[in-house]
Amino acid sequence: MSTLSFQALACPLDGDALHKSGNTWRCGAGHSFDIAKQGYVHLLPVQNKRSQDPGDSKEMVAARQRFLNAGHYRPIAEAVGQAVLNHLPSAASAEPPLSVLDAGCGEGYYLRELAKACDEAKSETAGEVRALSLLGVDISKWAVLAAARQGKQAGQQASWVVGSNANLPVQPGTLDLVLCMFGFPVYPEFARVLKPGGELLMVEAGPDHLRELREIIYPSLKPERKDARQAPEGFTSLGTDTLRYSLTLEGTEAIADLLAMTPHLYRASAEGRQRAAALASLTVTVDVRLARLGRDSLDADTSEAGSAEAS
Repeated sequence: MSTLSFQALACPLDGDALHKSGNTWRCGAGHSFDIAKQGYVHLLPVQNKRSQDPGDSKEMVAARQRFLNAGHYRPIAEAVGQAVLNHLPSAASAEPPLSVLDAGCGEGYYLRELAKACDEAKSETAGEVRALSLLGVDISKWAVLAAARQGKQAGQQASWVVGSNANLPVQPGTLDLVLCMFGFPVYPEFARVLKPGGELLMVEAGPDHLRELREIIYPSLKPERKDARQAPEGFTSLGTDTLRYSLTLEGTEAIADLLAMTPHLYRASAEGRQRAAALASLTVTVDVRLARLGRDSLDADTSEAGSAEAS
């Protein structure tokens, strides 16, 4: 099997390592967290919630699931899969599984597609592909529930966790790769959980992403900011690629699902949403950036800190 469940979870209350015993995760201090029958674990303490039901609603998750499973964003998933597979050593090197976190995993589409890509590569190379150890974290319990169900149906092994990017329930320095797909990056946390030399792969909306939809639902579009971005502290830029293609959606449901799975649903006025609901067909531009950031080594971090103190 090319995918495994991620095991290096941490207690969200005290940060200690969690150990699995039957259907329960426990830390040394005695905190315990049961695995739901659907296959996920809830590691978001109530004191860390900003609302009673944080994250995407059940309806938003269902809309995203229909839209993504229809294949509309498959080119994005393929680009991510290729970027990961390009850095997978041969299994002949006896390397341990590549540990991958999807931070803000939603209903798990991108991790499932990554697992499929790994299975296909393994088949093509007679098994000489490093296995993946997969973890999906999202603050929405509805998203994680959908991810766990679909992953089980696909016969894939992964750990699915209700948690927050602001306080990832992951042991320090245990991940090779973090994916952040249209999500909310928390760079200090990503740096903490990545191994030195690990990578952060971010997929973000480009300036023309869904422009045609935005022109319909908003009176005018804000000008795009041209500021040059620098790598966040603890990371080094490894390059950015752009993926663009035209996508035609037929039918009111597909258009409604696209709007429902984006922040534009709440930002648009009632009139803007009505204009979108009246459409029977819509062609939009998909414009995304795939940015790779390398986690600096601990030696480099220590050296930089020492230089700062000396100055």
